[in-house]
Amino acid sequence: MPKDRRRDPMLRSVLIANRGEIACRVISTARRLGLRTIAVYSDADARAMHVEAADEAWPIGPAPARESYLSIEKIIAVARRAGAEAIHPGYGFLSENAAFAEACAAADIVFVGPPPAAIRAMGSKSAAKALMAEAGVPLVPGFHGADQDPEMLAREAARIGFPVLIKASAGGGGKGMRIVESADAFAEALAGAQREAKAAFGDDRVLVERYLTRARHVEVQVFGDSRGNVVHLFERDCSSQRRHQKVAEEAPAPGLPAKRRAALGAAAVAAAKAVGYVGAGTVEFVMDASSPKGEGEFYFMEMNTRLQVEHPVTEMITGLDLVEWQLRVASGEPLPLSQDQIEPQGHAVEVRLYAEDPAKGFLPAPGTLAHLRFPDADGRTLRVDTGVRTGDAITVHYDPMIAKIAAWGSDRQAALRALAQGLAETEVGGTVTNLPFLRSLIAHPEFARSAVDTGFIARKLVTLLPPPPLADDPVLALAALRVLADRAQSATARARASGDPHSPWAAPDGWRLNGEGGTTLSFLDGGQGAARQIDVGVRYGRGPDGGAAIRLELPGGSVAAAIEACEGDRLVARLDGVRREQRVLLRRDGDGQAVLVVGPQGTLRLGIWDPLAAADAADGGRDRLAAPMPGKIVAVAVKPGDRVTRGQALLVMEAMKMEHTIAAPQDGIIAAVPFAVGEQVEEGVRLVTLAEETPP
Repeated sequence: MPKDRRRDPMLRSVLIANRGEIACRVISTARRLGLRTIAVYSDADARAMHVEAADEAWPIGPAPARESYLSIEKIIAVARRAGAEAIHPGYGFLSENAAFAEACAAADIVFVGPPPAAIRAMGSKSAAKALMAEAGVPLVPGFHGADQDPEMLAREAARIGFPVLIKASAGGGGKGMRIVESADAFAEALAGAQREAKAAFGDDRVLVERYLTRARHVEVQVFGDSRGNVVHLFERDCSSQRRHQKVAEEAPAPGLPAKRRAALGAAAVAAAKAVGYVGAGTVEFVMDASSPKGEGEFYFMEMNTRLQVEHPVTEMITGLDLVEWQLRVASGEPLPLSQDQIEPQGHAVEVRLYAEDPAKGFLPAPGTLAHLRFPDADGRTLRVDTGVRTGDAITVHYDPMIAKIAAWGSDRQAALRALAQGLAETEVGGTVTNLPFLRSLIAHPEFARSAVDTGFIARKLVTLLPPPPLADDPVLALAALRVLADRAQSATARARASGDPHSPWAAPDGWRLNGEGGTTLSFLDGGQGAARQIDVGVRYGRGPDGGAAIRLELPGGSVAAAIEACEGDRLVARLDGVRREQRVLLRRDGDGQAVLVVGPQGTLRLGIWDPLAAADAADGGRDRLAAPMPGKIVAVAVKPGDRVTRGQALLVMEAMKMEHTIAAPQDGIIAAVPFAVGEQVEEGVRLVTLAEETPP
């Protein structure tokens, strides 16, 4: 890796027009190179990690991205006032916006990315495919033209042959994509893809391609400089996906023969040269996964004209800092290395930790991170890229990623072992995450032997979803002791405040004039489905030494318990003489006070039962016709009086950049639809009222 010193004409300051982990990532390298770092933030991010990491940070507006991070005018204005020589766009937001790159040039600010012409050439999937065809890069059979008439697109789909894939022409990240199995489903899928594309990219144009039922997603990292040099930094396999979005990535792609690997690299370099590419980019290919030896045909899919989320695995196998390369190339320097000087070493695997619920279709799960702990990472064998800390909120306004966790090993199996250990030491409390799912994914036998394609997760979802952690007796005991410790600390504080710290009436240990006492703690466990109330009896007595003793009456029997230490979230206890040390948190969230027991299988939330709220929970849980999170209504398919059947789509709402369909939980008649297309709705509001009984 290049020395940590700045070389003329290196830039002196950079504004990072992004947020979260990528902003922190860019700031880290820029500061190491001696650049002054300038962050921007929305109202929702005023105390975010990237704000504190930068040398200075400037506000740019309200939480919605279109009023802050997507505002070209605001970001350029801040860059001018802050004296930024360059702007690094990160990924997402304005990173692939040619108008933004042009606005930077007009303001005499260096855009850390490719020239606007290259962004435009690759920004439209249709135009990019036409250009790639001219350059001799193989394409997936499909329709990539400008005609967007629905009937014409349907005819093209029939010509291509089902199944087909509808894709937004202007973007990526799984937005505006639909797999269509038959002609009957095409019109509805097209309308949904166009709506989502319009909302995500401001452009509803689509293309239609043959859908490979057994496909691998393999992409090649490319880099170009302003002197015409282009190299590739090998490939990554990104086939582990859900809802067309990547979950796990690895480099190099496993199982590829040397000849196929060389052909992919050459095709990627040809694609970059065809558009005069400068900076970091990724050329994405889809490969036929039916060939067991990795020799299936590959086809150009798209080019992302920016740094990718999964760039850490490339850095880990090459030992290079791609952000440093970006900054050096943007400064006018040539590429630091030639193609024959770049050699991969070992293997790296990365997973994306999200606040989402895999059991509910990977629905985003915004909330406050009551507890967050990552393993010790040395940056070489284990790496954690994050932009959040304990106490931060995952909001509905932005992507729900919590962190990227990546591991390197001398071979793939060593990398997987290191990643498994890193995930085992990762703890998250306060919201639902995909952490148990990630642990299950990398441990799956088919993943372990690289037998993965883009449909793997969908096919194996049932086996990849581990059962929720069980509130067994040890967990219940630890939860009870944590509540008792909190009460003891509160009682001690009250006694001291009263001036009599030795008052027996302030003691929390059940002290009674006649000897023994006790209480009952009631918890609500929703981990196994519908919430159930579990009572834990607490009996106080005297031990052999005359000191206070605790006996807990648990569902499985009685245990002798003792609290040895309770410092912050760390609880040390003995249960029938067995010492247990665990992280146990007391938190208050939207559902009331709860205990969070952090274990190797995940974080279990036990609500502390509130009798005043019991009646409100008697209806059995969340209304399936209610909004799962704040969002906007984008389509309404029914009206009052319509008869509907179980599973029928009623309306579609957009939240966190994705569409979510509200379906009928049973047969019935629509009684009311209180919201119209375009209206904003809050979490939990009833979107449709369905009559319980169907009139004759």
